[in-house]
Amino acid sequence: MTNMPELRVTRADAGGKGTDGDASRGFSDLLKTSWVRSSLLVGVVIAAVGLILLGLFRSFDVGQSPFFGDLQAFVADYGLVGIFFATLLAGTVVPLGSPALVVAAALFGAPKIPLIGVATTGFTLGMLVNYGLAYYLGRPYVRKKVSAEKLDDIIHVWERWGWVLYTIFGLIPVLPVELLAFVCGLLKTRVDVFLILSFVPRLVVFAMLAYFGDYVGGWIGV
Repeated sequence: MTNMPELRVTRADAGGKGTDGDASRGFSDLLKTSWVRSSLLVGVVIAAVGLILLGLFRSFDVGQSPFFGDLQAFVADYGLVGIFFATLLAGTVVPLGSPALVVAAALFGAPKIPLIGVATTGFTLGMLVNYGLAYYLGRPYVRKKVSAEKLDDIIHVWERWGWVLYTIFGLIPVLPVELLAFVCGLLKTRVDVFLILSFVPRLVVFAMLAYFGDYVGGWIGV
């Protein structure tokens, strides 16, 4: 595989001046794009619904119900395998909600360290699938997965922010970093950097979510 130099944020990309004001305006423009706004909105709604449900679970003491006991047993037997395949699919833009799955698995007793490693590895492999398909099949394939308008918007933002953008998206669970994997493959960016910046941010995110899920499990009495 021939590696091409990755796109980087340069002064020319930032309008020729490279000032803090230009960077602020650039980030503001990023937040104004429809696909980023919609992703943030969906994430906020899902987080709000999840917190409400957790509050209800605690209020009604459902953590001691037989149903929750069965879920704990299922997670103990099959949780890590399920999480691996679910996060792998989530990395390929299947809307499975890998962050929520990690929280749920930890809540129901999945061991945290293996859970973090399995979820991060699965998600990274899913992202690598996106990268490879876009790399070898090119724009016609990517256009089947991402609308032309959205793809143009993503490439425009990538040209301005490059790997910084990719890292930010990897650290914010509700943002569609999976779509950026297509752009990385399409533009034939460095695969070694791609893998590192796919794995490390998600490792951080899944670690935080796993420990949060474990804490919530104790809080609601699971």
